[in-house]
Amino acid sequence: MSLDALFNPRSIAIVGASADSTKTSGLPIRFLRQQKYEGEIFPVNPRVAEIDGLRCYKSIETLPVSPDVAMVLLGSAHAVEAVRELAAKGTTYAIVLAGGFGESGEDGRKRQQQLLAAAGGMRILGPNTIGLVNVSNAVPLSASGALSAGALLKGSVSVVSQSGGILGALLSRLTANGVGLSKLIATGNEADLEIADFVDHLADDPDTSVIALYIEAIRHPGKFRRAARRAREAGKTIVALKIGRSAAGARAAASHTGAMAGTDRTYDAFFRDLGIIRAQTFGDLVDIPAALATQPPLMGRCVAILTSTGGAGTLIVDSFGLNSFEAPDPDARTAAQLAALMPDGPSSLATNPIDVTLAGLQPAILKGCIETLLDSPAYDALVVIVGATSVRNPDLISNAIRDAKSVRSKPLLAYVSPHAPEAVSRLTTQGVPTFSTPEAVTVALDALWTVGRPLRRLEGPQPRPAVDIPHDWVGSLDEHKAKALFARFGIPVVREKIVANESEAREAAQAFSGPVVLKILSSTITHKSDVGGVAVGLDAATVGDALDRMREVVTAKAGRAPEAFIVQEMVQGGGLELILGCHRDPLGLVLLLGMGGVTAELMNDTVIRLLSSEHSLSQDLALEMVQELRCWPLLDGYRGRAKLDVEALVSAIVNFAAMAIALDGRIVEAEINPMFVLPTGAGVRAADAVAVLTSGPASQG
Repeated sequence: MSLDALFNPRSIAIVGASADSTKTSGLPIRFLRQQKYEGEIFPVNPRVAEIDGLRCYKSIETLPVSPDVAMVLLGSAHAVEAVRELAAKGTTYAIVLAGGFGESGEDGRKRQQQLLAAAGGMRILGPNTIGLVNVSNAVPLSASGALSAGALLKGSVSVVSQSGGILGALLSRLTANGVGLSKLIATGNEADLEIADFVDHLADDPDTSVIALYIEAIRHPGKFRRAARRAREAGKTIVALKIGRSAAGARAAASHTGAMAGTDRTYDAFFRDLGIIRAQTFGDLVDIPAALATQPPLMGRCVAILTSTGGAGTLIVDSFGLNSFEAPDPDARTAAQLAALMPDGPSSLATNPIDVTLAGLQPAILKGCIETLLDSPAYDALVVIVGATSVRNPDLISNAIRDAKSVRSKPLLAYVSPHAPEAVSRLTTQGVPTFSTPEAVTVALDALWTVGRPLRRLEGPQPRPAVDIPHDWVGSLDEHKAKALFARFGIPVVREKIVANESEAREAAQAFSGPVVLKILSSTITHKSDVGGVAVGLDAATVGDALDRMREVVTAKAGRAPEAFIVQEMVQGGGLELILGCHRDPLGLVLLLGMGGVTAELMNDTVIRLLSSEHSLSQDLALEMVQELRCWPLLDGYRGRAKLDVEALVSAIVNFAAMAIALDGRIVEAEINPMFVLPTGAGVRAADAVAVLTSGPASQG
């Protein structure tokens, strides 16, 4: 269903409108009149005959038409009945401002369900929202006091926020910084229409090029994913600030994977796969759209800095250095062209920052420098620093940029060195994204760099392995069953044998030619080392006594005796311990690879990917994960060490991902820790295993 009528209604009912334009319930009509809304406005209030020259109706039933949109300004106790009457009247959309619904406890959640039931086929924005504003067409459907300032600057940035207060804060900051706006939406409780619906709508909006999102939670990841992909395909860039980062990973988990691949890191992977730029701070959500709305993608990381104040240039260079940007000196040809523009100018024209001093602040010279640096093959972008002298004459910078003859296929940004918000706003309004801190410049450039990168390639759909899994394998499997599960999907595991007593342990150790490992076998004790349930470097002569001691120690620490024991071959021959795991997150199946062993969480050298039920994980993507690890040099022959079997590791990762996808209907989490990666040609071995399954059937084909 198109949302066009919500943003461009021909008629609007204001239910609960007040004649006092200073009250919240009086603001919607005031704003509509200020913006010269040309459609019909129908105030509804049984106690008032007229509001601002508009006839006021006593009830929804007496409205002369079925309005496209109704703003419900009543409290929660009366809003449900008003929504029911609006639905009966044939209203297309209702915007419910009142709180006291799903955000306020069990009674509120019940009331929200009643609201949805009352709406029937009518769509609801809210409740607990401040509404929306179509800035492009001057249609304010909001009671936010942030609109009191009057006319909004039109542009191509749309904002969707799950918080009305934050939307107001963004509106004021974006406007103050000179960023032009297209659509503003506060989704509130999202009883019906949610953030994904508006991303989907904005994908088709010709007036929107950048979509800024303030996200508390994504309720339907699949729906959001489809909308975000549509937006990217339509050439729209999404910038998202996702709050709740400090709580990442704070959940109990059977595996290390569940703790290390916390929800916040999963959002990082989710956004990256969709080409969404993640804002790290609230300020980023203002600064990044300012650059994206007017500048082309950044295709390289070499940046020219044009300045008349040396100290400010140094600040930019330092910020670049901390974020992998380069500020190389001009090549000989570029330096000569700059010198020709200022034959009596400073000698520092051959270095970067290019400091033209005050002599370079003549319009013709400044314009020539900008053209030269934008056309130079040595640079991928240009940052112009606006010093105190330029602040007094901001037209000098903006006119020079405007008049520059370069095709402008490279990003051009400005940094205002003194505190001068008026200059920031004026330059940004004139098409030069301008920032008040060096860090903001760097963040904006990094966003432009991200936009220029292609999305990660996925392979096409492939058949999932048809592997039968016993239906009684439910809950937390013991280590032996977990290894058997992994082996069915082609993952190499160590040889082992289940034993019950000392004599069986000695017999098993004799069967393995070399040192062995003794472990407890338990479906309830996952981290065996913590309770003394692992002993290494044993043989047939020592394993029996070790088992006897282990039984006593584990019983004392865990409060129960081990169910059984495992004797397994001890992996030798060098190598590296990694962790390979997956777990189910609200956003989907998460695959994790990292430095393993008992210190896995301490080292926290990990990378994660979200798995797709529609695509297999390619070997290229698996290798990319391996190479992103900080410990990659240890796998690749660091300082003369033997190279390890990366090919076998990549194959194991691909097979593990295939297992996770094949068991999508059953798997909760699974983990190999450690996965021993042996020297080239020797392969890999899963030495420990965790798997938690549900009783549902495995998702096949």
